[in-house]
Amino acid sequence: MKTARSHQAYWAFLGHRLSGLALALFLPAHFYVLGMALDEARLDRFLKLSEMPAMKFGEWGLVLLLTLHMFFGLRLLTLELLPWSSTRDARLAWIGWGFAASMAFGFAFIAGVI
Repeated sequence: MKTARSHQAYWAFLGHRLSGLALALFLPAHFYVLGMALDEARLDRFLKLSEMPAMKFGEWGLVLLLTLHMFFGLRLLTLELLPWSSTRDARLAWIGWGFAASMAFGFAFIAGVI
């Protein structure tokens, strides 16, 4: 018996919601750093920290969260606003393609392509 939590759409829903929550939690830190730009010396000290591997990993995670949220959000908009005459499998394919695209963007970022 298949439960709702084992369905791909549930995981896409959860990925979209959790990535949105994580991005919302990131925003205050982002605004704080933007506020540092008013003091050039303070911003330069912070930017030196951004060269650390842990910060690079965090930036990669941020790109991954942004692309996951974007592609899963586009999936939801498509499901809600466009007529679907295709099969259920086509709608599920959006989940796989969205996840694959977000991973591709994440790996392109870590490789220095973007």
